[in-house]
Amino acid sequence: MLVQLAIRDIVLIDRIDFDPDRGLTVLTGETGAGKSILLDAFTLALGGRGDGALVRAGQPQGQVTAVFDLAMDHPARETARAQEIEVDGDLILRRVQMADGRTRAFVNDQAVSAQALRAIGRAIVEIHGQHDERALTDASTHRTLLDAFGGLRKQADSVRAAHRRMRETDEAREAEEARLAKARADADYLTHAHAELAKLAPEAGEEDKLAAHRQRMMQSEKVAADLREAYEAVGGENSPVSALALALRRLERRQPQAPELIDPTLAALSSALDGVEAARATLEAALEESAYDPRELERTEERLFALRAAARKYQAGVEDLPKVAAKFAADLDALAQGESNLARLAAEAGAARDDFASKAAALSKARKATAAKLDKAVMGELAPLKLERAVFTTQIDSDAASASAEGIDRVEFWVQTNPGARPGPLMKVASGGELSRFMLALKVTLADKGSAPTLVFD
Repeated sequence: MLVQLAIRDIVLIDRIDFDPDRGLTVLTGETGAGKSILLDAFTLALGGRGDGALVRAGQPQGQVTAVFDLAMDHPARETARAQEIEVDGDLILRRVQMADGRTRAFVNDQAVSAQALRAIGRAIVEIHGQHDERALTDASTHRTLLDAFGGLRKQADSVRAAHRRMRETDEAREAEEARLAKARADADYLTHAHAELAKLAPEAGEEDKLAAHRQRMMQSEKVAADLREAYEAVGGENSPVSALALALRRLERRQPQAPELIDPTLAALSSALDGVEAARATLEAALEESAYDPRELERTEERLFALRAAARKYQAGVEDLPKVAAKFAADLDALAQGESNLARLAAEAGAARDDFASKAAALSKARKATAAKLDKAVMGELAPLKLERAVFTTQIDSDAASASAEGIDRVEFWVQTNPGARPGPLMKVASGGELSRFMLALKVTLADKGSAPTLVFD
């Protein structure tokens, strides 16, 4: 509960220290007396939007401090601990508003963001403004209030999860049906395309390997031509080998006659002859190594052409052809396995529908049991609000055909404001003043069902 509210330099307020007692505290006053200023200041301390206009004229800043006495297991303490704030005793929220519009927020004198302050404040205080009764005119809020009263939120969350699972399995089944239908329509094309690519058997990186091999063979042809020309010069008909050998033999016969002149020449000629012979042998080996089969070049070019033609046909890069082939194979396999896969997905969707139906039915049953308790509790609060002759009932219409994530129930509050009057929906039967009082009765009834121990009604 709120045990102290200290306000300094906010609008017209110089200094106020307000210590409410446990239970109901009522602040009254004529229009313009300053009740709204108190509420604005309190809202600021709870993390509400700051405004430099809130600072009292002539002051650099204003400040609001709210002190709360909370149970040790209150959710607000966990929210504070999540911000690494220790709250062993009272929880103290403080907000400083600067005249230039900036604000600073503190929890137990530790600086926090306005967002963190707001999260903690929401867990402690509920503020209901003058027009909050309009929420009762939206029937969708009635179901939320009923679930809150009955402690059915976890059960409702389970129904939402089951509905989400049902929707997901239905979508998966429908997607598989569409894919299977398309696969059936494309069966002939898939069979032909798969057979064609299976016969072609493209391999990853094959185009680059073939292109490089083709380039080497084309270069080998040019190299071989030059090698043959060089070989003809060294070992052909015009080879110098015969002339060198003849000269060497003649000089060898004359060597005894002038050894000092012929020996050096013989050595040079012998070396030259050996060099020419070595060159001829080297060229011969190079020619053998550079030789290639022209038919291999033709086969390589045909393979490249076939790969590139297939790539154009299937609108893919040559390097992607193995993936295309794998996809065709997978599609054909999926077509073959599609019926069993579809049956599995249909079974999953059916199980999800059954699970949702079971959980929604259980929630509906719990809501109907809770509705009777809520009606009794609200009726007990009407007399002090001058509605002692009114009758409050919770109408629940269950329709599995109109199921949603919220279950199968349409919940609506009905009232009979006077004996003999026709009962009807709260939003149509009750006047504006009656709506406000019914809202108060509901909030009082729900007060011990929520986590906020402090309720403020403006």
